Amino acid sequence: MHDRSSPPDRPNAGPNAAPNAYAGIPLDRAAVRRKDKDWLKDAWASPDARLLPVAKSRNFVTGDADSAHAVAVACGGDWGVEPVFLGLLDGVPHFTVDLTGLEAPEEHPALAGLGRFEDLRAVGPVMEATEAGLCAYARGITWWNARHRFCGVCGSVAAGAEGGHVRVCTNPDCATHHFPRTDPAVIMLVHDGAGRMVLGRNSRFPPGMHSVLAGFVEPGESLEDSVRREVLEEVGLEVTDIRYHSSQPWPFPSSLMLGFSARAVTLDIQTDLEELETAHWFDREFLRTFTPSEEFRLARPDSIARRLIDEWIAEGE
Repeated sequence: MHDRSSPPDRPNAGPNAAPNAYAGIPLDRAAVRRKDKDWLKDAWASPDARLLPVAKSRNFVTGDADSAHAVAVACGGDWGVEPVFLGLLDGVPHFTVDLTGLEAPEEHPALAGLGRFEDLRAVGPVMEATEAGLCAYARGITWWNARHRFCGVCGSVAAGAEGGHVRVCTNPDCATHHFPRTDPAVIMLVHDGAGRMVLGRNSRFPPGMHSVLAGFVEPGESLEDSVRREVLEEVGLEVTDIRYHSSQPWPFPSSLMLGFSARAVTLDIQTDLEELETAHWFDREFLRTFTPSEEFRLARPDSIARRLIDEWIAEGE
């Protein structure tokens, strides 16, 4: 794909200066076209239409660890699976297909020699912003389709419809329409108002990685209530001054991260060891000057967690 823009310089940018990674791509999702089967068929057959394949939740890319790029190939023909319509980029139709069913998807005749399938979490931070966002979208929508092949109401087969954005129960007595699911999760930087913030470590994190607190929103709960509950459950702190920062699509596999800051009114951390390995207060000066290592490092550079941390650190300059 061609270079449309450079990745935004997020640290020190302020909460509204630039979108988070994977967000803000200049794509027209063209939802009004999804119900038009003839239009979708013509768009798929267009010589200009582009396809971003996915296999086992990995995106098709080229390049190295310092500069990865999404590979978009020509659409058309029979790929053995139903294509999913992503939208229009500069008026050009973009689709994705899930090639997980192939034993060696990178050897497909239309893909052979053009690239490899990689986890977006490994290459996303070094990708151009629009390409990374399209890959995240393709990853998320194919993941949902793969896991909703059957109706959650009656168990019958659910068929894809509307360009892959709806699945319809094939049982005529049910005919329930299922729509793509996104799980809202709050992610919050907890500080003491005096130059310290809380960082925790989950056992699933890469070696040394520490991050801000996060958790899923529960039914019947506001975002602010979720922030209070999650902080209290994970580290035993009560918080106030809850302030919204920004949001980020996070298709690993299907979350929408809703970023907040909050000031602690109690300071004695009591870590829930079922949720976290450790949690501690960290001084701003330490976070500004430490050297990343296998013992201590911050959240991934493409995450809203890292943006929250970097901007908080910069506030003290």
